Amino acid sequence: MSKLDELIAELCPDGVEYIPLGEVLKNNNAPNSISKKYYKESGDIPIIDQSQVYIAGYTDDESAVPPILPCIIFGDHTRVVKYADRKFAQGDSGTKVFIPVTEDLNTKYIYYAFCNIDITSRGYNRHWTIAKNIKIPLPPLPVQQGIVRILDNFTELTAELTAELTAELTARRKQYEYYRDLLLTFDDNLSVKWMTLGEISINTYSGGTPRANHPEYYGGDIPWLRTQEVRFMDIYDTEMRITPAALKNSAAKWIPKNCVIVAISGATAGRSAINKIPLTTNQHCCCLEINSELANYRYVFYWVSSQYEKLKSLGQGARSDLNSGIIKSFPIPIPPLEEQERIVAILDRFDALCNDLTSGLPAEIEARQKQYEYYRDKILTFKEVTT
Repeated sequence: MSKLDELIAELCPDGVEYIPLGEVLKNNNAPNSISKKYYKESGDIPIIDQSQVYIAGYTDDESAVPPILPCIIFGDHTRVVKYADRKFAQGDSGTKVFIPVTEDLNTKYIYYAFCNIDITSRGYNRHWTIAKNIKIPLPPLPVQQGIVRILDNFTELTAELTAELTAELTARRKQYEYYRDLLLTFDDNLSVKWMTLGEISINTYSGGTPRANHPEYYGGDIPWLRTQEVRFMDIYDTEMRITPAALKNSAAKWIPKNCVIVAISGATAGRSAINKIPLTTNQHCCCLEINSELANYRYVFYWVSSQYEKLKSLGQGARSDLNSGIIKSFPIPIPPLEEQERIVAILDRFDALCNDLTSGLPAEIEARQKQYEYYRDKILTFKEVTT
């Protein structure tokens, strides 16, 4: 029997209480937060916001520093949970900062328990309004501390192994980009005809967002793609789904599979993907149904992906948004279909190694993460005391 098992047998042999997150956490927001337009590349205080990255920028504004450490950071739009035990500034409006309501609660333990809950399928809403009602187990403080020590060690080991795999993946992706750019450089090849994306497309689709204040529009069976899911890869599923009522009462519409999808909104503008299933999208996606007599849709995807920086630079307005007119007028070299297929066959092999989640390096990285999540779930599962 491990020390943790001994503690559980001694302190909570009959189980533990499960308490809603909203009852174990209280507000620890800074007096002010930093808007993204004021993020600096250097400064005395790192900014932490709701993005996936830990440090999003820097500032010198002391009024944006939360008053108490350590604390838990939650993205109200992104559902990202972070733990901070060093001085930082609070970024963007969707970032929420919390601390435990009492001293007999371990902040790091609640962080691990918070990470262990799932709110991805619970509707399209401000996510704290959902998360605060989800219950987590609250064993006695010594058990919380024992769990934190175990998960800290496991987290460190997982991070080391993942870092090694990520470094190899980064090197492979650079190799892939080199060969992709080489294969897509045609110089003065007379067999290549320059056209526009609009000229090689049968149809161009956009989409829409069902109203968030209609819960009956969400949680259905219709895949609904958002631009944050457009990440230079094949899409086989979406994080959110909508209902037939949402489809009827919004601008969302069915889009056939194997379209080249280009994100046109702000931070995601210029990113591309291929939908391997019929789906719907929000209004910030431009979906191109490619004419197969002129171009191989995967060839078009590889070309558009290689042009990400150029496409992004064409953004307009304060958010640097693109639009369907910009996308459709973007030039693309069209070699004979046989040559397109040869290029696709080569790049598909590289792409599988770099991006395929069923094989290659990403699969190994995902397996490490799933192993950690499985272990975290097991150690955070207790018999619930009923009162």
